Amino acid sequence: MRRAVASAVLLIAVVWARAASAADVTVTITGVRDGLGVVRVAICPRAEFLRPHCPYVGHGPAVAGDVRVTIADVPPGVYAAQAYQDANNNNILDRNWLGLPKEGMGFSNNAPMRFGPPAFGDAAFTIGTANAAISFRLRYFTGRP
Repeated sequence: MRRAVASAVLLIAVVWARAASAADVTVTITGVRDGLGVVRVAICPRAEFLRPHCPYVGHGPAVAGDVRVTIADVPPGVYAAQAYQDANNNNILDRNWLGLPKEGMGFSNNAPMRFGPPAFGDAAFTIGTANAAISFRLRYFTGRP
């Protein structure tokens, strides 16, 4: 019984320490075209960048102009953020027959997209233990979806 209690206390201490060192990251997305759907944001470590399941995600209702999304409990490290306006709220970045995004998208540091998504290093930023704020813009490659 003592061993079980000690294990539980240790587990709680580890979880608390991790939460205490994690930061909330407020992401301001600029250049949102209109109020259709939601703006989805993901903060990804290198291994999950450009993959569908980044571990730190959030979303907010789209409004023309700026949208702020806060993502809680991001551990210290190097990340890249990606966002898109999910105008039809289908949880997918829709593309046209050429593969161009039909919905606005963007990356942290306003990383350049030259014939495809940016490299992780171009979008990378560091999160410490204090709450953080970043901002970047959406870019639209086609007319309205």
